[in-house]
Amino acid sequence: MSGMTEVSSLTGRLLVATPALADPNFDRAVVLLLDHDEEGSLGVVLNRPTPVDVGDILEGWADLAGEPGVVFQGGPVSLDSALGVAVVPGGAAGEAAPLGWRQVHGAIGLVDLEAPPELLASALGSLRIFAGYAGWGPGQLEDELADGAWYVVESEPGDVSSPAPERLWREVLRRQRNELAMVATYPDDPSLN
Repeated sequence: MSGMTEVSSLTGRLLVATPALADPNFDRAVVLLLDHDEEGSLGVVLNRPTPVDVGDILEGWADLAGEPGVVFQGGPVSLDSALGVAVVPGGAAGEAAPLGWRQVHGAIGLVDLEAPPELLASALGSLRIFAGYAGWGPGQLEDELADGAWYVVESEPGDVSSPAPERLWREVLRRQRNELAMVATYPDDPSLN
């Protein structure tokens, strides 16, 4: 059972792609893990905005989506599906949680996009809509972590709604209180150094 505790502890944390990660789907990606257990892992890439406005695909949710008000590519899996990730200030859990919102970690949770948006409008601090997600089978993420593909760091509610997603990779690394802060200065193309 001790392995279960270790595995489930990554839900709600961020995976930050290391410069060594070669997969172009995850180049400089910041992934919020929404689920991580012995059956695998699921997360969304927080820093891949698309040119598609939320109103173009989910009209009722457009007014609740934070800036930029576009759909984000959550990952390479199921690009035709949408996930809503929202911050509820105070992170209401259990019976206090707003209808249509399921807590993932702290103030961060998943939104039922089938629910009427007005049910959640007053409770949401921020909302992001993602097309697709990042997924890993049992043990796959652990293998990638062992290979040095990802840094695992704590998430903050503001990561979900960063108004400058193109800077999120550097910002998340920069706020670390260890040698990871130095990685934030890693050049986009090290061959130009």
